[in-house]
Amino acid sequence: MNLSLYNTAIYSESLSLLPNKKLLINTINAHSYNVAQNDKIFADVLKKSDILLPDGVSIVWAYKLLQKKNIKRIAGADLFDFEMNQLNSSTGKCFFLGSNPKTLEKIEQRAKREFPNIQISTFSPPYKDEFTDAENKHMISFVNSFQPDVLFIGMTAPKQEKWAFSHFDELEAKHICSIGAVFDFYAGNIKRAPYWMQRIGLEWFYRLISEPKRMWKRYLIGNVIFLFNILKEIGSTR
Repeated sequence: MNLSLYNTAIYSESLSLLPNKKLLINTINAHSYNVAQNDKIFADVLKKSDILLPDGVSIVWAYKLLQKKNIKRIAGADLFDFEMNQLNSSTGKCFFLGSNPKTLEKIEQRAKREFPNIQISTFSPPYKDEFTDAENKHMISFVNSFQPDVLFIGMTAPKQEKWAFSHFDELEAKHICSIGAVFDFYAGNIKRAPYWMQRIGLEWFYRLISEPKRMWKRYLIGNVIFLFNILKEIGSTR
């Protein structure tokens, strides 16, 4: 799986030019790149995204080495802010699919305060690795009955991206965005890194020291694996 095959250079600003076009929007970071190395379905889903945003300083760095292009890091939280501001100015509708009822309640309460012009609906799916056909139909029915302008999916990668891709044609939503941890960030369950750490590319370090038991393998081992894969890819192009 080759990073240079990914069109990561599409910025969120381009979404303002495509407000009514149905789009599958995903993000890629070092962790999802590593997972995609051994998950061909996930790799294919990422490649077939209408917009794939570089969510991580490591992706920005690697893309520059491979493609000789400067791109801007755009986190899932940045995509969320962009979409919500657009919806608030156009009195649009958004749907949150994922997480647990308590988190969804926190999200809805905060969003109604900060974005009063947006109509909001939510649904918490069963907590399991795979859904039955009946469960999938039930979830799709909930979304379609609301017909959101933006559907935010938060089921963690790669589950959320695969689900969005598999049911893309059935979902009646314009922008379908897999944003994972943003649900917990926005609900206040997990604190996002201070802006100065985000700006200099240390958000990953903040998450590591905030949740060392859960994140140490992803960042300490995962970053080494990512670096090895990128160096191997650079070597294969020479």
